[in-house]
Amino acid sequence: MPSAEEYSGLPIEARLSRLDETPQELEGAISGKTDKELSVRPDAHNWAAKEIVCHLRDVEELFQIRFHTVVALDEPRILVFGASANDLAPWRIGGSIGHPLDPERWAEERQYLRNDTGEALAAFRRRRAEVLVLLRSLSPTEWRRGGVHLSRGRLTLADWVARLAAHDDNHVAQLRRALQGRA
Repeated sequence: MPSAEEYSGLPIEARLSRLDETPQELEGAISGKTDKELSVRPDAHNWAAKEIVCHLRDVEELFQIRFHTVVALDEPRILVFGASANDLAPWRIGGSIGHPLDPERWAEERQYLRNDTGEALAAFRRRRAEVLVLLRSLSPTEWRRGGVHLSRGRLTLADWVARLAAHDDNHVAQLRRALQGRA
C-alpha cells in the first residue's frame, strides 16, 4: 500500500486511476454482506465496515470542497482533521465550539451505524465521480495550484490527490479487516 509520498511520485493519471477504483473495491468487499455483518466493530477502538463507508462518503464531500476551493482561490487556507481551537486561532476559527473536522465525532453524531450502507456507498460513488470529472478537467498549470495546510504547509492539487489515494488504500484495507473481525 503506497504512502501519500509514494503516490506523489506517480503520474497524475495513476493517482486518478486509484481514485476511480475505490467505489468498485468497496462494493466488492461489502457485496452479499448482511447489515449485521457490516455493523460489527472488530474492537472498541475501530470502526465497522458500515462506518468506514460512511466516513469515506463524508470525507469525499470535504475533499470535493477542498478541490473546488483551491481551483477558485489563490493559496487558500485548508482546514484539516484534528485541529484544535489553538491551532485555528491565527485563522480566527474556533472559539468555544469544537472543531468540526473530527471523524470520530462524525461517526457518533451522524449515527453511522444507523445509516444504510448501500445508500452511503451510492453517495460516495456519486461524489467520487464528480471529483474525478473536476480533476480530469484540470490543466497542467491548475494541477500546481495549492492551498495552505495547517501543519504541512503548501500542498498542490496533485499533492492532495496523492493524500486521497493513500487515504482510500488505508480505509479499503481497514474495511476488509473489519469484515474479518480484525482491527
